[in-house]
Order: sequence, then structure tokens, then C-alpha cells
Amino acid sequence: MVEDDETIARAVRHRLAAEGFDVRVAGDGEGALAAYAKAEPDVVILDRLLPGLDGLEVCRRMQAARPVPVLMLTALGEETDLLVGLGVGADDYMTKPFSMRELVARVHALLRRVERASQLAVDDSVMRVGDVEIDTAERRVYVAGAEVRLTRTEFDLLCRLAERPGQVFERERLLADIWGFSEAAATRTVDSHVRALRRKLGPGAVRTVHGVGYALVRP
Repeated sequence: MVEDDETIARAVRHRLAAEGFDVRVAGDGEGALAAYAKAEPDVVILDRLLPGLDGLEVCRRMQAARPVPVLMLTALGEETDLLVGLGVGADDYMTKPFSMRELVARVHALLRRVERASQLAVDDSVMRVGDVEIDTAERRVYVAGAEVRLTRTEFDLLCRLAERPGQVFERERLLADIWGFSEAAATRTVDSHVRALRRKLGPGAVRTVHGVGYALVRP
């Protein structure tokens, strides 16, 4: 847990400890990186605004050292800020103030996704949709033969859409399948990741259908 507000950090730590987690807390970016290297955590809850190194730079350095699921906390509501956070490797985000119950649910969901990704990699399969090729064992994606770098969440989302090309997946369904919860208020999370996928794969690869969901199509 990386949070400079001691009240929030203490509350989250106590709640997660009650859930059975071993929680370490850092109050700034430099301290977070030092604790990260020492503890090798399974998941990181990271505040966007920190003294010294901000949350974006901390996330970038963590992912470069050893990929880990990151839930980013932010008081910033602008979409640009959220997309930047997702772009440096954050898997999910919550805006302050947040529900403690929802935070716990999202932490559990991130850990379940890691387990599912490990199981998927064992299958050693390749999915192809048009000129998009997905290597599930190596977790690599190619478009027209050129590799495209995706974050962990973008990759999982693309795999789900690629399982049934052309089928419309409602936002709530994708939330349940990828993030592990289906609260309607969190559908903006899906929209943000889809926008990132469109930038990387091409605007026509993932289409919005009647405003209710998304489908992967053959360009």
C-alpha cells in the first residue's frame, strides 16, 4: 500500500489485514520502490499523487523491475489522467473517496486474474482474429506481424474478446470476467481500457455496438 495520507493508509491496512493479507505501507515514492524490491508483493495499491516520485513514475519503475498487478487510487477525475495511469501498467483504478468493500473486492479480483493468466499460459495456444495474433503462452500480441506491447489488463481484455470474434460483450459482463466484479458504476474502467486497445491495435479492431458493449472484429 503506497499512500501518503496516514488515515487512509491505516484504514486500508487494517481492513486488508482482517481479510488475511500481509500488508506493508509506504508513504512516498522512494520508500515504495525500496519496500517493493524487498517484499516482492503480490499486488500493489498505489496512490496517484505522492510526494517526490509520483504514482505514475513509481508504477512505471515497478513494472520494469518485476510486473505486478497495480490498483491505482486517484483523486483526479479527468480521463486523460486515468489513461496515463493505465498506460504505465496500472491494471485498475479507483477514485477517492472509495468504498472499502469495493477496494477489497478489486484486490481479490486482481489476484484471481493472475491465477487465470497462469492457467491460460499453460494451454500454449495462439488466437488469430484478422491480422491480430495473440500468443497466450508468451502473452504477446502482433498486428500484421509487428509486436504491440499491451499491459496485463489490456491483454486479458483482448483475449476475452478474441474468444468469440464479432460477439458483443456487455460492459458489465467484461467487468465480471476480467475484473471479477460487475458494479455498473465501474464500467468506465472497461471504456478506458478499450480506448487504449484501439490506440494500439487500430481504431477499427474493437467496436462499440449500440453503446452497450464491445466486439473484436476482423479488420
